[in-house]
Amino acid sequence: DRVSLVLSSKVCVSKEGTVAHYGMLATDEIEEGEVLFTIPRSALLHQGTSKVSAVLEKEKSSLESSSGWVPLLLALLYEYTSPQSHWRPYLSLWTDFKTLDLPMFWPTEERDALLRGTGISEAVNRDLANIRREYMDVVLPFITKHPHLWSPDTHTLGLYMQLVAFVMAYSFQEPQEGEDDDEEEAASPPMMVPMADMLNHVSNHNANLEFTPDCLKMVSVRPIQKGEEVFNTYGEMANWQLLHMYGFTEPYRSNSNDTADIPVANLYRVATQGIQSDLDRQLMEEQWEVLCEMMQDKAAFVFGKQGCLTDTELHTVLKVLCMSKEEFSEFKENEGWEEDDEDEDKISLVFSNEGLPGLKASWKWLIHEAARLTVRSYGDDEGKTEGEGSDWALNDQATLAGLNSRQQNALQVRCGQKTILYRLMELTKS
Repeated sequence: DRVSLVLSSKVCVSKEGTVAHYGMLATDEIEEGEVLFTIPRSALLHQGTSKVSAVLEKEKSSLESSSGWVPLLLALLYEYTSPQSHWRPYLSLWTDFKTLDLPMFWPTEERDALLRGTGISEAVNRDLANIRREYMDVVLPFITKHPHLWSPDTHTLGLYMQLVAFVMAYSFQEPQEGEDDDEEEAASPPMMVPMADMLNHVSNHNANLEFTPDCLKMVSVRPIQKGEEVFNTYGEMANWQLLHMYGFTEPYRSNSNDTADIPVANLYRVATQGIQSDLDRQLMEEQWEVLCEMMQDKAAFVFGKQGCLTDTELHTVLKVLCMSKEEFSEFKENEGWEEDDEDEDKISLVFSNEGLPGLKASWKWLIHEAARLTVRSYGDDEGKTEGEGSDWALNDQATLAGLNSRQQNALQVRCGQKTILYRLMELTKS
């Protein structure tokens, strides 16, 4: 009431009857398009509304970092530890951040064992290195310079890491319109949105957060029954992304946005198998060098439930790797192929589940073997028939009941990814 946050009488926040921790329940029938709550912009917590906003704005040039999160995190460091903070009632919901069971807080051995092959451990290791570097190079010098607002003894690397996880799991970013359609949407800084962050996520959500100049509104996008949980969406998130950033997963069969990655290096490893002559090996190495320049930091091909989501990149790699010496020479002379060589919609269809069986044999073999190599990286399918995988554990209630939440979440990720990879292998069988 004090901050003018208006909550509909048809919803309530609850720990009972929700999928995880806090959640929102419908206490009455809700029609599509109803406003469930309204949050004035003055109630949002970010660097512009914090008590330390002036000093953050004045010295913002010294707070630049690869994440772009430092100003918000400094505001949170101050507000979280200030007994007089205007945000104390809100921040007191997270007394020690132990509910944030993100993989970045798991012991390294447990993380590596449970998440082998999923790509999450590698992502977490990059996160942890970046967080430490950001704290030591940017945050610590800044807070040392302002001892009346921050203290290295209170505002430690440990607390900073917890607040990074808090921002990762609970913040929102306002969609920014680019100047024109071709321009990539500008990234807005994250902000904490009280009440909106109480809602849990599913891909098949029933509510959505709308941004207006004066306030933010949570609006139902379809009818919601009395007693049903109100779900927001955090975006089109695969289970590995949900676990990495939020510490939970959806049942893999119901997550329509689930994906599996095939590392680009696996395709190269397959392509080099069985090369006999030095000339062929040299050609392959030249082709790979050209592809590395073209792909830059693209480390993997992403496959969803309906086919390849990075189809143009996959098309390029397959085409170049399967070129003869003459074709490759011509390709290099032309600095690539003509732009109208292949239509993007056509490529998308070719690498969909419907199109994959019709690919030329050499391309299918490369995809099939790269998928097989990727499946082996999980290391937990010994003794199982192809396609069965660790999926059996999710169908065995006794086995499932004996697993803790980390083990269950890791299993959902692995099963979802491997189901996609096995389907891909089936579609690309010779």
